[in-house]
Amino acid sequence: MATLVQVENLRKEFGNVCALAGVSFRVEAGEWIAIMGPSGSGKTTLINILGGLDMPTSGQAIVDAIDVGRLDESGLTRFRAQKIGFIFQQFHLVPYLTALENVMLAQYFHSTTDEKEAREALERVGLGDRVEHLPGKLSGGEQQRVAVARALINHPKLILADEPTGNLDEANEETVIQLFHELHREGHTILMVTHAPSIGRLADRRIAFAHGRLAEVPASSKTSP
Repeated sequence: MATLVQVENLRKEFGNVCALAGVSFRVEAGEWIAIMGPSGSGKTTLINILGGLDMPTSGQAIVDAIDVGRLDESGLTRFRAQKIGFIFQQFHLVPYLTALENVMLAQYFHSTTDEKEAREALERVGLGDRVEHLPGKLSGGEQQRVAVARALINHPKLILADEPTGNLDEANEETVIQLFHELHREGHTILMVTHAPSIGRLADRRIAFAHGRLAEVPASSKTSP
């Protein structure tokens, strides 16, 4: 498999605080990686840099042969629209837009809109009968599934998920995790931040963070769904 993500000696400082201290690793296309560790260990900082939401202090974060740290603002906008699908713990849905409109919003940043494709994306995550519902009329699990559909609409190279089940009850967590299993089987590359060991064990590999540094956990720890 080809390398999709290459992180080399990545460092990020916020004033006197070092969030990432020379991190290096690679992710092959199609891998599901669980990024684990205590709060403040650098997990979200890494995800933000890989997604072009933050810039490194030094080192390289290369995604699909693009060095994210070298992009200007317009380049970062294109990079996020074309390469990255974001899924957050907070769903970040626009409250006055319907589920369908929230999914199509991602297309606007890609300079295209396709209502049929957006409807199909919602049907794929089991929300074909909720397309006209506002977020306030959807459960937490349904809102997260809208966020998954929005992340997939532009066919991203890399899915970045930051605690995507953190605000869900057990039943909705299981539904969303099954969606990630489907995406993985289809060949999507997933980097998922999670505190839950049970979810981490489902990934191909786990990368544990502590104090801005990492230790890779063997792939043999993976368990089947």
